[in-house]
Amino acid sequence: MNFDHLPVDPHAYVSFLLIMAGMAATPGPANLFALATGLALGPRAGLWGVFGMNVASLVWFVFAALGLGVLMQLYPTVFSMLAILGGLYLAWLGFKALRSALSKETQGFKLAGQAAGSNPFKDGFLVQISNPKALLFFTAVLPPFIDPQRDTVPQLAMFAAGTILFDTITMSMFALAGGLMAQQFAQARFARLFSGAVGILLLSTATMMLLRTAH
Repeated sequence: MNFDHLPVDPHAYVSFLLIMAGMAATPGPANLFALATGLALGPRAGLWGVFGMNVASLVWFVFAALGLGVLMQLYPTVFSMLAILGGLYLAWLGFKALRSALSKETQGFKLAGQAAGSNPFKDGFLVQISNPKALLFFTAVLPPFIDPQRDTVPQLAMFAAGTILFDTITMSMFALAGGLMAQQFAQARFARLFSGAVGILLLSTATMMLLRTAH
């Protein structure tokens, strides 16, 4: 079936959503900030922090829309190399997560350094705009899914919708259920099981990405 009339190829979009499910669920700076804010200032403040982080994500997507289109037109070879690096980066994350799952030295996830401030929206925005995980996402993970034969802006709009949807769901869960989740994530057994599930998901999607890039 021909999907050329759609903004994004459905198969590529499903692969992207699978990756986002794994990345969004990983307890990185954004999710730990939502958890800490929910614990310290309450659910409402936690949701304001989530809103601030999603606004920062939209800023990242605007910059991506301005930069990726130019990159595709001027440096198609560099763009292809970014696609391969994106797949390798996800594979590295997957192996790292599996290694953590199999290690007896793995400890529960900690909240150290994720202090909640008095302005959750501003703090959330600053956390996400300076988040190294976000930078790697836009420079390594996203480019492989951009089809040079399609309009860049509609594609990025679709990817932005999927990204913000998963981020909002997971960040809100961390913020609203902070107390319970903090206790769970502090347990080493839970952390290992969680890391194992994320590792399998990331390795599977990295394989799909690299196979797609090879073709």
